[in-house]
Amino acid sequence: MKERIEAISKELEQLKADSVAAAEELRIRFLGKKGEVTQLFEEFRTIAPEYKKEFGRRLNELKNLATARIEEIKAAAEEANNSASASKTDLTVPGDPMNLGSRHPVSIARKDILDIFNRLGYTVAEGPEIEDDYHVFEALNFPVDHPAREMQDTFFISSGINPILLRTHTSSVQVRSMEKMELPIRVVCPGRVFRNEAISARAHCIFHQVEGLYIDQNVTFADMKQAILMFAKEMFGPETQIRMRPSYFPFTEPSAEVDVSCNICKGKGCNICKGTGWLEILGCGMVDPNVLEASGIDSKKYSGFAFGMGVERIAMLKWQVKDLRNYFENDLRFLKEFEANL
Repeated sequence: MKERIEAISKELEQLKADSVAAAEELRIRFLGKKGEVTQLFEEFRTIAPEYKKEFGRRLNELKNLATARIEEIKAAAEEANNSASASKTDLTVPGDPMNLGSRHPVSIARKDILDIFNRLGYTVAEGPEIEDDYHVFEALNFPVDHPAREMQDTFFISSGINPILLRTHTSSVQVRSMEKMELPIRVVCPGRVFRNEAISARAHCIFHQVEGLYIDQNVTFADMKQAILMFAKEMFGPETQIRMRPSYFPFTEPSAEVDVSCNICKGKGCNICKGTGWLEILGCGMVDPNVLEASGIDSKKYSGFAFGMGVERIAMLKWQVKDLRNYFENDLRFLKEFEANL
C-alpha cells in the first residue's frame, strides 16, 4: 500500500486537464465511489492495527492532495474557458434595448398645472404634510366646534390644545405663506393630502392637491374668474368654457364651485359628464377677512382669492380615467399609456 500511495501522489502532481469536463473525469477517477483513493480507504480496513496510525495519516494526506489538486485543475480550466469566450465577444454589436419608464399621470398633471400658473406669475410654495390643528383649521376660520370640520374626516396623530394631524388640504401652506411672505402674495401650493375616506373609484384616503392664493390691494372676484378661465383654456383646450355655482367654504366668502365644459362631448352631454355637458374641477372664493386678519394682514387694505383642485381629478378629466384607484396600483399596463407625455 505504501508504494501505491507514493505512485498516486506523483501522478497527482503531474495531472492536467484542458476542460472542466476533463477535470470532472479526474475527480471521479481518484475520488469517486470507485476511485483509486477511495479504494485505498477500503483496503485500509485490512491493515494490521499497529500500522493503522501511519497509513491512516498517509491516506488522509493523499486525499487532501487529490482534492486540492483537482480543484486547482478545475479552476484553471474554467478560467481558460472564460478567456476563450471573452475573446469571441464582439463589442461592436448593439446591446439589448432598454425599456424606458414613463412619468406617472399624477406627476404629469401636477407639472402641467404648475407650468400654467407659473406663466401667470405664481410661484410654488410647499409645506409639511404633518401639520398642527391651527394651520389646517383654526387659522382658516374653522373654530373648534365649527360644523365645517365634519366636512373633512381627519387623521389625527396626537390630541391636546393644538393637535398634530395629517393635513387634509394644502390650504395650510397658504396660511404659512401669509404669515411669512411679503405682500403681494401670488402662490400655488402643490402637495399630498390625507382624509379618512373609504377607497372607491371616485375617492381615496390619499390624493394630491394644487391650491392657489393671490392677495393684493383691490383684488376682485372678476380677477379670480379670469385667472381660472385662463387656466381651464390652457389645460383643456382653447374652446373650454367655465361656469361658477355658489358654494360654501369656511375660509372664503363668497365661494363657488367651478365647472368646465365637457371636452369629450363639447357640452352636448355624454356618459362622462352624465349628460350635463359640464365637469366639476375646483372650488374657489374670495379670502374671508377673518383668515387675513388671523395671519396679520389688514383686511381693510388687502383682499384676495383662493382656489383648490385635486390633481387626480384634473388627470381623470384630461385623460378620461374612470377609476381613481388606477393612480395608486402601479399597474405597468396603465402607466405605459402615458409614455407619450414624457
